[in-house]
Amino acid sequence: MRVLLGLPHLLVFALVLLASDGERLAAQATAQDHPGQYSAMDIETGSRLYAGQCVLCHGPNGDVVAGVDLRRGQFRRAVSDEDLARVIATGLPEAGMPGFKLQPSELDGLVAFIRAGFDVSGTAVKVGHVGRGQEIFEGKGGCAACHRVNGKGPRVAPDLSDIGAIRTPSALQRSLLDPTSAMLPINRPVRAVTRDGRTIRGRRLNEDTYSVQLIDEQERLVSLVKAELREYELAKTSPMRSMAGILTADEQADLVAYLLSLKGLR
Repeated sequence: MRVLLGLPHLLVFALVLLASDGERLAAQATAQDHPGQYSAMDIETGSRLYAGQCVLCHGPNGDVVAGVDLRRGQFRRAVSDEDLARVIATGLPEAGMPGFKLQPSELDGLVAFIRAGFDVSGTAVKVGHVGRGQEIFEGKGGCAACHRVNGKGPRVAPDLSDIGAIRTPSALQRSLLDPTSAMLPINRPVRAVTRDGRTIRGRRLNEDTYSVQLIDEQERLVSLVKAELREYELAKTSPMRSMAGILTADEQADLVAYLLSLKGLR
């Protein structure tokens, strides 16, 4: 039996199709609005694959294999997303892990799920190559001009020697793109004016009710008694510039990889 649609019905049908296409395009646009991040669909795909392929050996929380905690980003060898994908595809015969024949989109999904910390409602940041990231840190990114790593570099900005052990990939990316939102309260810049009119600027290290300690612009440790200050002000914004207009998404991923590799001197 054929059903003939009148003009009003055809218009309604066309509008439904347009709405469906609009939702699909909006979803694609949303995924593209955040360069350097995996989409929610990638993470969901990875969640299903992990449950079917990986959970038996790695466990529901990814911490069953000794020395590995997938949910917390602790791996034996892998650092970059490419490393993770290669291990998944080729396996680790010496460790008893087989390789898995997966499509590129499926590999991306598994990596995304791991990078999201097993949280299907969270975000997953892409992680690039450590070597290229170090070059960006010391060169184009200008990070080494302010930050200290493993005993080398200035002290005017926070020491990043162990930043990879205390920050997640998403937190690191946020600090690159929106430094103010990721700034820890203790690291807020300080401007103090003494009773004799001397202005001191620096980075706060410690503060209590009566005193404040900071590293000044000449990298000297300064301790100030609040009762002896004419003015004392904490900055509300980070002095660090955003990398959003400076580094490409791939360069941001490489820089995140380098920062993740900084686990302190071992």
